[in-house]
Amino acid sequence: MIVTRTLIVLLLGLALVATGPALAQTSADLEPDITIRQEEDRTIREYRINGELYAIEIRPSTGPSYYLVDHDGDGNFERQDGDRLAVPQWILRRF
Repeated sequence: MIVTRTLIVLLLGLALVATGPALAQTSADLEPDITIRQEEDRTIREYRINGELYAIEIRPSTGPSYYLVDHDGDGNFERQDGDRLAVPQWILRRF
């Protein structure tokens, strides 16, 4: 019985160690990929994390910049004025 408990605890510990690096994110994973396009009257910057587009910054040649932000990952972008970009708060996985 003690051997069985010890074996179970050991196997659970190994399982946690094996899945630990897959769940952890490095700071490189948190840096967005930025694609910049120049159009006639504006500059467009697209912000992606892990390939998912979460924000678009539009800088017109005249007037202030604004963002289109997908706050919850559903593909619906909402306009956000100002110079601060919100970090996406999507739910990737629940445990």
